[in-house]
Amino acid sequence: MASRPLNDDEVLSEMNKMVAFIKQEAMEKAREIKVKADEEFAIEKAKLVKQEQQAIDAQYEKKRKGVETAQKIAQSNLTNKSRLRILHKREEQLQELFAAAREEISKFAQDEGRYSQFLEGAILQGYLQLMEPKVTLIARPADVELVREAAAAATETYGQLSGQRVSFDVSGTLEESSAGGIKLASGNKRITIDNTLDERLRLLEDKMLPEIRVDLFGPNSNRKFYT
Repeated sequence: MASRPLNDDEVLSEMNKMVAFIKQEAMEKAREIKVKADEEFAIEKAKLVKQEQQAIDAQYEKKRKGVETAQKIAQSNLTNKSRLRILHKREEQLQELFAAAREEISKFAQDEGRYSQFLEGAILQGYLQLMEPKVTLIARPADVELVREAAAAATETYGQLSGQRVSFDVSGTLEESSAGGIKLASGNKRITIDNTLDERLRLLEDKMLPEIRVDLFGPNSNRKFYT
C-alpha cells in the first residue's frame, strides 16, 4: 500500500518533534560544556590559589630568614662587644698587676744588701754565658760603685768555676729610669746580655702570663695550649 503524503498538521507535528530533539541535544551539550568549564575553572582556580599561597609562603620564609639573620647578626655583635669589654677589662687588670710588680722591683734596688747579692749573681751568670776575657758592665750611674764591688766578687767566683780570668770595665750609661740590674757586653761589643731587673720582669711576665691568666680568670676552653 502506497504511503500517503503528510498533511500540514502532521508535518507540523514532525517538525515540532525534530525541534524538541535538537533542543534537548543542545541543552545536554550545553550542560556538558558547563560542567567541563566548571571543572577547568575549579582546577585553574586551585592552581592559581596554590601558586599565590606558595608565593606568600616563599615571601614569608624569606622575611623570616631575614629576621633570623638580622637577629643572629645583632646577637653576634652583642657577644663580640661583650667579649671585647671582658678582654679589655682583663688586660687592664693584667697591666695593673705588672705595674705593681714594676713598682716592687724599683724598691728592690733600695735594699742594698739584697741588691748587691743580685748584682753579683747577675754578673757571674753573664760571665759564664759570654766566656770572654774582657767584659764591659753597663750600670745605672747611681750603681757604678756597687757594681764594681759585686763584679770583683763575681770575677773571683768565675775564676774558681771556669779556671779562666776575666777583666771588667764599668760604664754608668744604663738609663736612670731603669729599675736597676746590669747589662754585660763582650770585649768587641758584638754580644750583649741584658740582666736588668726590667728585662728579668719582662721575661717573667711572658713566661708566667698563661698561669697568671688561669689564676686570675680561670681556665679558658678556647685556649688549648699555653705557651
